[in-house]
Amino acid sequence: MKAHGHVFKYGDNVDTDVIIPARHLAITDPKGLAEHCMEDIDADFIKNVQEGDIIVARKNFGCGSSREHAPIAIKASGISCVIAETFARIFYRNAINIGLPIIECPDAAREIEAGDEVDIDFDTGIIRDITKGTQYQGQAFPPFMQELIQAGGLVNYTNKQK
Repeated sequence: MKAHGHVFKYGDNVDTDVIIPARHLAITDPKGLAEHCMEDIDADFIKNVQEGDIIVARKNFGCGSSREHAPIAIKASGISCVIAETFARIFYRNAINIGLPIIECPDAAREIEAGDEVDIDFDTGIIRDITKGTQYQGQAFPPFMQELIQAGGLVNYTNKQK
């Protein structure tokens, strides 16, 4: 499994309220949520994001409330992976549950910049910044987590097992 795209870069403590503002939580359609993804921190995000793009952030990405809306909005916007120094634990679990790939890699999170072109190999955990010619070792996804992501999340994975 691989990802390839251009980077949107954010700092520390990007909370779920800026990922998907509370005023939009009544929206149930993932594409409807995506239309408001990141709008309070990056008004141009939804106009510029393309299928396969990548979010890179610093520490504690996804802090705040435990709403699943945040990773759903990110995934529905077309983002193929989120790389951060650290994730809030509930966001980490919610992302895996809905099939959004995330990787903790402090060096990559600090050094990759907005607009860089990046490749990610989930089998090996290797993150390559094509723009800068640098490479980072993130944590590879265990086969089970790759199956969850490929299935589109825990519910889809479970339904396929029946």
